[in-house]
Amino acid sequence: MKMLTKISRIAKNIYFELYSFSRNLLLIKNRKTDQRRRLDSSVLNCVVSYNKYGGYCIPKSSCHRPAARAVLKKRIWEPNTIQYVIDNCGEGDVIHAGTFFGDFLPAFSQAIDSRATVWAFEPNIESFRCAEITISLNDIQNVELRNTGLGEKADFLRLATKDVNGVSLGGSSRILNHQPTTTSGTEVVQIVTIDDTVEQNRHVSIIQLDVEGYEKQALAGAIQTINRCRPIIILEILPDSNLLDSDWFKDNILALGYRKTGEVHNNSIFRCNT
Repeated sequence: MKMLTKISRIAKNIYFELYSFSRNLLLIKNRKTDQRRRLDSSVLNCVVSYNKYGGYCIPKSSCHRPAARAVLKKRIWEPNTIQYVIDNCGEGDVIHAGTFFGDFLPAFSQAIDSRATVWAFEPNIESFRCAEITISLNDIQNVELRNTGLGEKADFLRLATKDVNGVSLGGSSRILNHQPTTTSGTEVVQIVTIDDTVEQNRHVSIIQLDVEGYEKQALAGAIQTINRCRPIIILEILPDSNLLDSDWFKDNILALGYRKTGEVHNNSIFRCNT
């Protein structure tokens, strides 16, 4: 009987040891699976394409967007906008927002004066990471790329990066002026001003903004720079925007002597006469 009891105790111990061992293996496996899932969510899924200006890293999530489609076909997105900046940047710096995956950067980098800088702003983290790679692909040394949006004051706001169906907005990602009912499809981004970012000893020749309805705020944060440098201002305005007819635009931009001198693609061009 004692022998049977001893054997039973040994069997129980073996059972519990095997149970503990298998349970620990399962926990380790689950941790590794969770870790892989976290890594997968942070892996940049992208593709590289080229046109006459250089190479570009394009996020696969945004390959349906017009700019991405053009570059994937070896074409240039908004070639006339790019050419206008090339022809008019002179010796000054160029401010460029939003940068998306950097589809304008190789051309701007090649066009500016040897002492000038392109100040590029992209708040969408996936697009920013692709723009970083675009800069690396082309060995660009004269671009200051920031993972921030532009506004009238320093802040942290929500950026809509996906539509209601979970599809990436890519270059149409937009700063939200309100607190969303859900944070799904959004990310918190840092907002900076042009006046606080670009040193006062820098001469700015062009401010080119494609910031999806946030033009007023971006310009409000650049008033000192605009007053000091009188740069050409290129604005892509959404169809439902009343910015150009607003009292604010008249009092803060047109009052300085700016007049609309033309359009290129969907952009309005303003130059100062004084």
